[in-house]
Amino acid sequence: MELIRGAAAARKARLRILIYGLNYAPELTGIGKYTGEMAAWLAERGHEVHVVTAPPYYPVWRIRDDYRGAWYRTERVPGQPLVHRTPLYVPQRPTGIKRIVHLISFMLGSFPVMLSETFWQPELVFTVEPTFFCAPLALFVGRSAGAACWLHVQDFEVDAAFELGLLPAQGPIHDAALRIEKFFTFAFDRVSGVSARMVDRARAKGIPNDRAVLFPNWVDVDAIYPLDPAANRSNPFRRELASRVPGIEDKIILLYSGNMGAKQGLELLAPLAESFAADPRVHFIFCGDGVLRARLEALVSGRPNVTLLPLQPHDRLNDLLNAADIHLLPQCASAADLVMPSRLSAMLSSGRPVIATAHPGTQVAQVVEGRGLAIPTEDASALRAAILLLVEDEELRLRLGRAAREYAVAHLGKQQVLDRFELDLLALAGRS
Repeated sequence: MELIRGAAAARKARLRILIYGLNYAPELTGIGKYTGEMAAWLAERGHEVHVVTAPPYYPVWRIRDDYRGAWYRTERVPGQPLVHRTPLYVPQRPTGIKRIVHLISFMLGSFPVMLSETFWQPELVFTVEPTFFCAPLALFVGRSAGAACWLHVQDFEVDAAFELGLLPAQGPIHDAALRIEKFFTFAFDRVSGVSARMVDRARAKGIPNDRAVLFPNWVDVDAIYPLDPAANRSNPFRRELASRVPGIEDKIILLYSGNMGAKQGLELLAPLAESFAADPRVHFIFCGDGVLRARLEALVSGRPNVTLLPLQPHDRLNDLLNAADIHLLPQCASAADLVMPSRLSAMLSSGRPVIATAHPGTQVAQVVEGRGLAIPTEDASALRAAILLLVEDEELRLRLGRAAREYAVAHLGKQQVLDRFELDLLALAGRS
């Protein structure tokens, strides 16, 4: 009841909110999806929202054709956020150095636009990591305008850069990067993470308990919901694939969907599919896009138990997720507790069990436990054994799927997550 009263009061308030982030709608996956939905939701609640972002390029690492040819552009749609698009460098093959140049280029390209937003006098500046290169500019604009400043961590960019080998794991560069990160992170009035473990990591970096908060990724539980598993054989995706994969309506489908990048541990998928080549009960669908898609496609080319699909539009997402009997969530071991996979919430909401590669004690393992199976990262034999267990035990699959849906509804629903977030925004801006 208190949350409902607070939300009602929030609707009467009106904040000027500046959102600063690299990724934004109409990107369909990852950070851009969530930042875009958050900004649109805040605008619908009556807040005045400005966004400074890049043109859409993710996960294919190529600027969309309809956004090419203009360095700077402003998008004005009545009732929606005012969106400023700024230029950046997008490498075709994002190696470590190229990624750093890519991130710095967005900060430099957005610099004049962010300075101009100071005159708009925002009451709150909200910036998203990655990229942490934007944190100093966000703080400067916020302090110049007298605004509160909020850093939202989707990925611990600096830690991940060390773990993935993009930056040296020790030495003067390592030490300097950590000092700079701590200095600027501590300057924010609020620091949020998308999982409890990420919030704990922020506190371990010196952020006081009252300034480090949980702001999880959400799922629209009304848009992503379980279809009757008994009728799953008539799923539109299965029907469409029937001409290419005879008998797929009666197979157990294992689905990987989402970004195909360096953090996803995709090197497990091709040998995994090969290990089930003689098992007529199962079929793999790998759906998505990203820098490693071409490599994955080459590895599974000609394999009859694998179907590759492109990234699907949002209006087909529920059918796609429900086409699965089991969701696969592989992860790179070095990033397993530095990031919280954004697609996990939708997998859970679809009411299908998840098999994730995650070491015990990590946030992913804790979320998946009881709603699927968590196995050690990069352990191919354990992954195969987990799949066999769920393939052979339909009752267990259904029970874990029901528990996954219940968790998503109770903890990850879009409305309840954003209602709590709005109350935090109002309190931070002194409007509570």
